[in-house]
Amino acid sequence: MTGAVVTCQGLILEARRRFEAEGIPDAATDAKVLVSSLLGLSQTDLVLRGDQPVDDALLAVVEQAIVRRLAREPVHRILGKRDFYGLELGLSAGTLEPRPDTEVLVDAVLPHLRHIVEARGSAEVVDLGTGTGAIALALLAECPEARAIGVDISRDALATAARNAEHNGLAQRFEGRESIWFEQVPEKFDLIVSNPPYIRSDLLLTLDPEVQVFDPAAALDGGKDGLDAYRAIAEHALAHLHGHGLIGLEIGWDQREAVTQIFEKKGFSLVEGRKDLGGNDRVLVFAVGNS
Repeated sequence: MTGAVVTCQGLILEARRRFEAEGIPDAATDAKVLVSSLLGLSQTDLVLRGDQPVDDALLAVVEQAIVRRLAREPVHRILGKRDFYGLELGLSAGTLEPRPDTEVLVDAVLPHLRHIVEARGSAEVVDLGTGTGAIALALLAECPEARAIGVDISRDALATAARNAEHNGLAQRFEGRESIWFEQVPEKFDLIVSNPPYIRSDLLLTLDPEVQVFDPAAALDGGKDGLDAYRAIAEHALAHLHGHGLIGLEIGWDQREAVTQIFEKKGFSLVEGRKDLGGNDRVLVFAVGNS
């Protein structure tokens, strides 16, 4: 970075130029988010103060971050946090970065959760493979009568989810638990939610570096056909769900039929399917039997 790049806007333009030169997708957005976040500037600040000089200490911080992005580390991993459904969530090596498509799952199950609360006064949720706690915490934030257990095999993820619950004022209604799916979870729930690993093992090496290198493999690898996690959840879900309960799942774009068949064979019926922001199948909601 040259000494001439000393203003906020200048830093953003320089970062964009370098990202574009390396073929990084969405270079303009990444440059703006990365630099403005590191400098603590809002969109309004950029308009009002974008031409102000940046001191040398901050220049060094921004330069280090740009180098990390050029190495294909995602912007929000560099920043160490990401917004999800109105919550600020910290990230760690053992967690997936929550993405906007997963907000579709929250949108899909939230009305059902509220209906359960209206009928019963409270609701118990389990989030299988909770990672940052994104899904569970978003539901708790939107539904004060609910409580949630976030299950994960990663202690790093559970620690991150606990910090996120505390940061967002939800710690009293959230519990993290180390378990392989339901193995250490004897309770029954009103709602089971999960964004499980669903990528075929043979496709992992074809993923973008941002995912392949920086997301935990255990949260991506769905086995030979990408469906191992769905089979594991479906095998025991009925024993952990109240009769009025529901299951909400994120799926891969081409997995709607296969996942539906897996759950129908275990006594569930499809209540709703939703598409993501790109128009692909992304969320399925199941009920017990023909409910």
